[in-house]
Amino acid sequence: MIPPPLHLSDNTATMPVPESPSSGDFHVAIGSSNFPGDSSLLSPPQNPSHATRIEEKREEKEVLQSSSKPMKAKTTKAERRALQEAQRAAKAASKADGCKALAESGRAAPGKNAKQTSQKKDGPPATSPVATDKKAGDHPLGKDRKKEAPPPRMQFDDKKRVEKAKRRSVVNPTESRNRVELFQHLPQYEHRTQLPNLESKFFHIDSVHPAVFKVVFQSKRELFALFDRRYSRGNARCIAMLRAFQDAIRDYCTPDDKILFRDLTSKFSSYVSFFTECRPLSMSMGNAIRFVKSRIVNLPLSLSESEAKTALSSDIDRFINEKIILADKVIVRHAFTKVKDGDVLLTYGLSCVVEMILFYAHDLGKQFRVVVVDSRPKLEGQALLRRLVAKGLNCTYTHINAVSYIMHEVTRVFLGASAVLSNGTVYSRVGTSCVAMVAHAFRVPVLICCEAYKFHERVQLDSLCSNELGDPDAVARVPGRMDVNYLDNWTSEDNLRLLNLMYDATPSDYVSAIVTDYGMYPV
Repeated sequence: MIPPPLHLSDNTATMPVPESPSSGDFHVAIGSSNFPGDSSLLSPPQNPSHATRIEEKREEKEVLQSSSKPMKAKTTKAERRALQEAQRAAKAASKADGCKALAESGRAAPGKNAKQTSQKKDGPPATSPVATDKKAGDHPLGKDRKKEAPPPRMQFDDKKRVEKAKRRSVVNPTESRNRVELFQHLPQYEHRTQLPNLESKFFHIDSVHPAVFKVVFQSKRELFALFDRRYSRGNARCIAMLRAFQDAIRDYCTPDDKILFRDLTSKFSSYVSFFTECRPLSMSMGNAIRFVKSRIVNLPLSLSESEAKTALSSDIDRFINEKIILADKVIVRHAFTKVKDGDVLLTYGLSCVVEMILFYAHDLGKQFRVVVVDSRPKLEGQALLRRLVAKGLNCTYTHINAVSYIMHEVTRVFLGASAVLSNGTVYSRVGTSCVAMVAHAFRVPVLICCEAYKFHERVQLDSLCSNELGDPDAVARVPGRMDVNYLDNWTSEDNLRLLNLMYDATPSDYVSAIVTDYGMYPV
């Protein structure tokens, strides 16, 4: 049987209410008539400090509320404009006072530092080189400094920037008359006029080392096949540039009023500018330049000049050996595992890594056939075909317009790359994306062989925003056919434009795996 509920009116049970800071200084009990003789429940608490603390908290709360800042009064647009004008006038007056003080100090010590008077108008006040070097000694550059954002690429459709670059330029090439409007943002010059212009300035430019000139001449005349046949043009250009940097470091002498890492960095910046003016840098060359500059900046200040130069030269040698030579050998070992007996392997153009893979598999006794796909105007695949045939490999040669007719026989595609971007896009010689898309349509695996130093953080979705334009006359000429001369005078035609793109971008959707010196990664 369920007992009846208890009510507060019944004098059978008491329920004490718990103490609350806001309930006062006394305890209250419900149904206290049960204890008529117990007056302690109605008396104040025995601890007087408790009430004192509560009062202090209340007083502090009232003081904080009274001392809080009042809300700002809403100002009109005219008042805000007047306030801005007053702030600008005060800023201009302070700048004028600073310039007067700087001029007076320059008159007092004219020979102390002549560079202080030529500082920028809105720049910070100049400091003496001694103080700067002391700061550099206390805090080495590159250790605690934030990563600087890369400079924006030059857009040649911006007339102001182009005129400014021409004033600083060492080489002044002739602009092309028949410019392609879609690629106005890329440099378009007369290719036949650049080399004589460079040769005439060889003895008149003191800021450029002769070894740098030599690399530029090789680049213009495309002599990298004679430079070293073990490397493709991309790797050969990078190696030649690094060797030129080594020669410049050996011949470098620090001026008396300069610091080695500061002066050498500025000289290398002028070398890089000269390279860029003559021909756009590849992404692998940009990564190599970033490596060399970081080594220069992080040189210990305790090293002597000879020790610093020796350390930089050894760092460049180690970069070439580890990032290019040994990297290619590691890529060959990884890619060899994908070659089986009876395979039909297709490659496009000329890639030194792919060539090494084919030679390595043939030397180990693998039985396979090679399909070499080529395209105009360079026809680089012909050089690869001669070397493969000389080694005794079974080869088939075709042009890129017939790649869809032979793709059904192919079991695997090996391609080289000039760079691999952060979104997986493969940046390689023009025509690579066409071969990869045809292979993807026929469900043939596409393997990209690329060294890790060619990886770049850039994101690119097409081949239009960034590319290199080759000589348009190369498209007009047909090798071995002197009778085909229909485009000999194409420059005199106002409505005719010839375009010779050097690279294209292959989306990652058409790539099965990327083979690097760190391993093989599926895409």
